[in-house]
Amino acid sequence: MKEIMLGNKAVARGLYEAGVCVASSYPGTPSTETTEEAAKYDEIYCEWAPNEKVALEVAFGACLAGKRSYCAMKHVGLNVAADPLYTIAYTGVNAGMVICVADDPGMHSSQNEQDSRHHAIASKVPMLEPADSAEALAFTKMAYELSEKYDTPVLLRMCTRIAHSQSIVDTGERVVPADRPYEKNIAKYVMMPGNAKRRHPVVEDRTKSLIELGNNCEFNRVEMFSDEIGIITSGTCYQYAKEIFGESASILKLGLVNPLPTTLITDFAAKVKRLYVLEELDPIIENHCRALGLTVSGKDIFPMVDEFSQGLISAKMGMDAKVSCDAIEGLPVRPPVMCSGCPHRGLFFTLSKNKCTVLGDIGCYTLGAVAPLSAMEVTACMGASVSSIHGFNKATGGESENHTVAVIGDSTFMHSGMTGLANIAYNQTNSTVIILDNSITGMTGHQQNPTTGFNLRGDPAGKIDLEALCRSMGFEHVRVVDPYNLGETDRAVKEELAIDAPSVIISRRPCALLKNVRHKTPLSVNRDKCRSCRACMRLGCPSISFKESKAHVDNTLCVGCDVCTQLCKFGAFEREGVTV
Repeated sequence: MKEIMLGNKAVARGLYEAGVCVASSYPGTPSTETTEEAAKYDEIYCEWAPNEKVALEVAFGACLAGKRSYCAMKHVGLNVAADPLYTIAYTGVNAGMVICVADDPGMHSSQNEQDSRHHAIASKVPMLEPADSAEALAFTKMAYELSEKYDTPVLLRMCTRIAHSQSIVDTGERVVPADRPYEKNIAKYVMMPGNAKRRHPVVEDRTKSLIELGNNCEFNRVEMFSDEIGIITSGTCYQYAKEIFGESASILKLGLVNPLPTTLITDFAAKVKRLYVLEELDPIIENHCRALGLTVSGKDIFPMVDEFSQGLISAKMGMDAKVSCDAIEGLPVRPPVMCSGCPHRGLFFTLSKNKCTVLGDIGCYTLGAVAPLSAMEVTACMGASVSSIHGFNKATGGESENHTVAVIGDSTFMHSGMTGLANIAYNQTNSTVIILDNSITGMTGHQQNPTTGFNLRGDPAGKIDLEALCRSMGFEHVRVVDPYNLGETDRAVKEELAIDAPSVIISRRPCALLKNVRHKTPLSVNRDKCRSCRACMRLGCPSISFKESKAHVDNTLCVGCDVCTQLCKFGAFEREGVTV
C-alpha cells in the first residue's frame, strides 16, 4: 500500500517490516517518534531507557540473543552511547542491530549542532542516510541485512527535515528472519586487550569491504544529466539540489555515507567540468574528495553552520533564488516561554529573588534562563548541573555554597544526574541540588520515565522513589516542596543553602499540560484593585499582560495556579468575583 508518512514513522514501519523484536531508546527531538511509532506495533517490544548508553546496551543484548534490535537517540545522545558503540564495533553482532541518530542542523531543539558522521568514522561503523520517507523505510530494512552480512552495528542518520517531513512510502509485510541462536564466543565478545587486538584487524577488513560495496550498491546512485555541473550530496541536501537544478546538473546521491566510496566518486568527477559538494554540516564528503585528489567546491562557498535551504544554495552559487513565499515583515517576536501554570515558574522566581547562582540542565526548564526570570546561568549537557555545582563549590573553597544551586529535571536526573549526586555525597561539598519533578519527560512531548510509574505504552511499571534514592545515596537533608507555594519554596531554598551539609530539594508539581491534571477556574483581574505595579509581570506568565495600563488575564490560557496572587499586594486577582 501507498501511504504518506513522516520520516520517523517510516523508520518505525521499516522496523516492523524487518522483523525487529526489541527497541530501546531515550526520547530526544528529532528522533523520539521512531520509537513511539514502533510501540504501536504489538510485535515489537519497546521501552524508554534511562539514557542512551543503557538503550544501546539493551539493544546489543537483544541482538546477542538472536533477535533484531533497535535503539534511537538524537545527536547529542550518541555522545552518551559512544562508550558501548565503539566497542560493539569490534565485537560485531549476532542478529542485526540498527542505531538511529537524528541530527539537528539549525539547532531547533538542541544545545549544539554536531555532525554525527564523525562518530561513524571514528567508531568505524557503517552509516546510512535517507533523503525522504520512502528511503527511511527502505534503508531501515536494508540496514539489518547490512548489519548481519558484515557483522556490524549500523548507524541510520536522520535529521530534523527528514524526520519531520512527509512523503509517500510503499508499505510491505512483516518478515521475521529465523532466530540466530546465541553461541558462546569469548574471543569475539569479551573485549579484554588480547581479544580486542585480534578484533581490530577484522574491523579494518570490514571497512575495506564496505568501501567496495559503496562503489556499486543500491544506496548510492548517479543521476547523469549534464557534464557542466556535478553535485555530490546526501540526505536533505539532495532534495534541495533537485529542486534547484532539476535536470540541469548531474548528481551523485550518497546513501551510504560511511565509509565513502572511492571509484564511484572519481568516475563521477571525471564526467563533469565543475564539481560541488552539498552537505550539512561539516566537510566530510568534501575532505574525502580532496583526499582522492579531486578539485571540488564546498565549504569555500557554503556555510558550516545552520541548515541549508534552496534560497541559500542558490544565492551562494550566484543563481536566482526560487522563492516559494515571502516572509511577513513587522510581526512581533515570540520568545520562548514556560507555559501558563508551569510548576517551574515559582521555583525560578524564588531563585531569582534570592539572587542565587543557578547551574542548569537540559529540559524545558532551561527556559528559566529567559527574561524576566533570568535565573539560570549555565547549561551544558544532560546531568552537568549536578556535577558542575560540586566543582564550582570546590573551586571557591566553599564560599559559593550558600548562594549556588543546581537544578535538574526528574527524567534528566535519572538519565545522568545520579552519578553527579553520588560524587557530591562521596567527595563532600555542601551543594544544594533541586530536582524539578514535573512527573513526566516534558521537553520531548510527555514520555514516561523511571520516576513516573508507567512504561512507554502507559502500562504500570516500576517507580523509583526520588526521596528514598537520594537518602540512600547519603543525603540526610531531602525535602519536597510545592513550587506553586512561593512561601514554602522560599523557606526551603534559604534553609537548605544555610545548612552545613549537602542537600536535595524536590520541587514537585505535575506538568500543567498533562491530561490528568485538574486545574482550578481561571483567574481574572479586578481593575479597580489593580494598582499597575506590574509585580505580576515578574513571573513571565503568558496568561498575564497589561491592557489599558491594568493587568489582564487571558482565561483561555490561565490554569488558576494562584502563583500570581501571592505577588499582588492589593488582592486584584479574583476567581469568580472572590479575592484569592
